[in-house]
Amino acid sequence: MDKTSKATRKNGRHLRVPVLPDEEQAIKRNADAAGLSTAAYLRNVGLGYPIKGVLDQTLIIQLAKINADQGRLGGLLKLWLSNDEKLREYDAMQARRLIGGVLERITLTQATMLAVVKKI
Repeated sequence: MDKTSKATRKNGRHLRVPVLPDEEQAIKRNADAAGLSTAAYLRNVGLGYPIKGVLDQTLIIQLAKINADQGRLGGLLKLWLSNDEKLREYDAMQARRLIGGVLERITLTQATMLAVVKKI
């Protein structure tokens, strides 16, 4: 290399590391989970840089759906509690069971959301 050419990774040194097939798959999965190419992942690991993973897109979509469910349940509860005509359609026990059921669904949805957040 002459002094005028700039050193780049493309024309730099390449290291060859023999791995078993299952090790190759594990390295590629880890690189994908970190949002990096295999080469960038191995370079960062080899140089001791911390690997910061990207959030799993499927978990984010799942959280968005759960959040939408929470919104619908909250809206339904608000409708029943703020609309006397709707509540008059039920006797007191039916209304309590209905509202209690919605509150229970909201609690379960919150637990589901927390479980997904913990995976992230």
